[in-house]
Amino acid sequence: MKSNNPKLGTLAVWAGEKAPFWEGSTQVPVVHSVSFGYSNMDDWLSVGKGQKAGHIYSRNTNPTVQAFEEKICLMEGAEKATSFASGMAAISNTLFTLLSPGDRIVSIKDSYGGTSKLFIEFLPRFKIRVDLCDTTDQSAIERSVAAGCKLLYLESPTNPTLKIVDIARLTSVAHDIGALVVVDNTFATPILQKPLNLGADLVLHSATKFLGGHADALGGVVCGRLDLIDKIYHHREITGAALDPMAAYLILRGMKTLHLRILHQSESALLIARHLENHQAIDQVFYPGLESHPQHGIARHQMTAFGGVLSFKIKGDFDAVRNVLPRLKYAHRAANLGAVETIVGPPATTSHVECTEGERRAMGIPESLVRYSVGIEDTEDLIADLDQALEQAC
Repeated sequence: MKSNNPKLGTLAVWAGEKAPFWEGSTQVPVVHSVSFGYSNMDDWLSVGKGQKAGHIYSRNTNPTVQAFEEKICLMEGAEKATSFASGMAAISNTLFTLLSPGDRIVSIKDSYGGTSKLFIEFLPRFKIRVDLCDTTDQSAIERSVAAGCKLLYLESPTNPTLKIVDIARLTSVAHDIGALVVVDNTFATPILQKPLNLGADLVLHSATKFLGGHADALGGVVCGRLDLIDKIYHHREITGAALDPMAAYLILRGMKTLHLRILHQSESALLIARHLENHQAIDQVFYPGLESHPQHGIARHQMTAFGGVLSFKIKGDFDAVRNVLPRLKYAHRAANLGAVETIVGPPATTSHVECTEGERRAMGIPESLVRYSVGIEDTEDLIADLDQALEQAC
């Protein structure tokens, strides 16, 4: 490092990359080896016991994967990080590590669809009680936490309705009763929001999204307190949801431009949201950067910008979505977000595809909602593209 206090753009490029590497290469090598050999038994034992740096088996640790973990750890300001094969692997392993039968967890109704399934289907099978609160009612969340819980799980901004929760306020209440706080930071990334600085114990990412940024690698990661990460790592090394070295390399490569991408995407998303807010074919726009957003003040306080994802409700029912989306020229109709290309889709086929229409309705997700993940294209082209597609809905 050239500075004792490098900024996030510099960390995105250099953190975790201790060059020179093998044969003097300047890039982190992709180490595909399953195992790592030792000619000296004492060295092998020392590495196996954690007394000496090194690797034994790639389900446990791997040099390429370790470089990714170190990069995101430094960017989030965490003590340690451990990675997974996907974002949902990171979420599920974290919850099943920290929770036991009889425990109670408090969360919000607007979390990602896969996370919601854990709350309403999987955790109750293990006698873990879950209270899902109205995301916009901070007082109700506080009361539920104060009633006693082991863990508070938050997501901000939420997927796909872009609601905001006050992380610092809710974390303080949780810590007053000794509860842990876990925050999904996928939408904001460490460029825009630092949940650990706001008091959270752990921060999660689907690295598949903005961190990787190119829609070509699955991955997940959790960062935070050393003692908690060590427990989660042990659970992951035994259950086996390890991040593949090639995926780790692709995410590492993508993260080098994270700072540039997320700032441009945030700027574009705000301009697009403001444009759509006045469009005759749109009922409502959901984006925390809008002054009309109910939690805009909280977002301004805990974020440096408002992210590259917005959603909007087209006038009409799902037929309106069917008519408009295929007409977009500069957007993949796909179940992903956070890539260099714009990606669009309704929750019924993206974030909440696992949920029934009734479950989505209970979460406040209308069938005519469209999630729009802004890419790095020219903003003017994206606005013009939306306008021509929405003409059919007017």
